[in-house]
Amino acid sequence: MTAVERFLDYVNYDTMSDSSVDAYPSTPGQRALLDHLREQLREMGLPDVRQDEKYGCVYASLPSNCPERTIPAIGLIAHVDTSEAMSGKDVRPRIIEDFDGKDIVLNEELGIVTRMEDFPEMLDLKGKTVIVTDGTTLLGSDDKSGVCEIMECVKYFAEHPGEKHGTICIAFTAEEETGRGVDHFDLSGFGAHYAYTVDGGRLGDLSGETFNAAGVRLTAKGRSTHTGDAYGKMINAVQLLSEFHEKLPKKERPEHTRDREGFFHLNSLNGGVESAVSEYIIRDHDRQRFEERKELFAGLVKETDEAYGGGVLFPEMNDQYYNMKERLDPHPEVMGKAVSAMKKCGVEPLVTPIRGGTDGSRLSFLGLPCPNLCTGGGNFHGKHEYLCVEEMEKTIEILIMLIREWAAE
Repeated sequence: MTAVERFLDYVNYDTMSDSSVDAYPSTPGQRALLDHLREQLREMGLPDVRQDEKYGCVYASLPSNCPERTIPAIGLIAHVDTSEAMSGKDVRPRIIEDFDGKDIVLNEELGIVTRMEDFPEMLDLKGKTVIVTDGTTLLGSDDKSGVCEIMECVKYFAEHPGEKHGTICIAFTAEEETGRGVDHFDLSGFGAHYAYTVDGGRLGDLSGETFNAAGVRLTAKGRSTHTGDAYGKMINAVQLLSEFHEKLPKKERPEHTRDREGFFHLNSLNGGVESAVSEYIIRDHDRQRFEERKELFAGLVKETDEAYGGGVLFPEMNDQYYNMKERLDPHPEVMGKAVSAMKKCGVEPLVTPIRGGTDGSRLSFLGLPCPNLCTGGGNFHGKHEYLCVEEMEKTIEILIMLIREWAAE
């Protein structure tokens, strides 16, 4: 099975997660793919393959073949679920060889086109092989490409027993897209000293920095009356939340920020006159600025609440994850080995902060330093998602080289 065949196999599984479901995994397709991966790892002959019976996560390891010296155990981690932003059912991938750099008609009947003016970074893929969708689903490269690349890496070492390596630890999880990816991660049983999530984008992407993140559920309690007799009586809960939202800095929304600039993002607003709820996320790479953002948000809630006499706005704010940089900085070799592996594979590292989070964020704070590596995919979470075959193959080379780097004397 080639890397492309493996990827096409995995995207057949509908693994879209569902944040409205408390179960882990939240959808049966995730468990189905995890079961499939468990069997494939066993077929490779790995001596230690196990699956969490309750939660489905799959773990495996290939023991060190260098007993004469101590080599840190290195983990490789990817998630099987895909975003609920768009369906992942009945994915119909199309392989475009020798991509000409022109607009890609994904679905002529529906008029769905990936335009280069909208995605100019795809021009860098001219002349390469690209896998795209038919425009009715996402592709699933996030993160089935990472799963595929890890499988190909461990397959290489399983088939080349003479190649020196330390212990390689593998983990495939669910629910990363709902923020619950490592809720049930068996950290002690995993056995790695350091790890890497293979869950990034373009070739060369290497991230040891994420946002600090908080989520807010803001509930408004209104007072409904007949509109003809509303004077001095009605409190419109939807209007109340709208007034609050307009007080947040307008230039500090995702569509106006980039690089290390943080933001306030309104995810949803639902309800009516009597009751309404808005969901926010707050993000910033700088921890102090992150705390200031939360204070500003809370202050504006209080100000708006008091303007209505109090007792109408009820915030629930929770920190979700923190910037993993503060846990990676004491271990510079983790990023350093990845940089070295990329350069030895002829790839220039693009060390950038993630404008989001990964399972590695939480794992780093749980004591497992865990930066994020590229996969070769892009335009995630939508119908314009793609995977570049050459970049996927090069990522596999990087993973193999990374294991070599840790085993080098």
